Amino acid sequence: MLAPVDIQLIGEEVAIRWEDGLESYLPFEKLRAASPSASNQGERDIFGTQYGGGGSKKFPGVTVLGWERVGNYAIRFDFSDGHNSGLYSYDYLRALAMT
Repeated sequence: MLAPVDIQLIGEEVAIRWEDGLESYLPFEKLRAASPSASNQGERDIFGTQYGGGGSKKFPGVTVLGWERVGNYAIRFDFSDGHNSGLYSYDYLRALAMT
């Protein structure tokens, strides 16, 4: 798993430079829509019933206010709409940047 060595807010994007030199640019709205949090994606109980995740997938005008590293595996972003519960693993962030 490659880790970010630098993270910056540039315009309306989060710019990430990875250990291998690759640079990723993720628009704020795309990052917010892809939040892996249970409130955004939903979660299933042991019977397969889905809870949550049925809300909007469009977040026009949302910005990233800051971020925090979580352990040695993820980033948690603070969004202007108050959302901050998604933990974006390094692998997930890198894959998200490729789509």
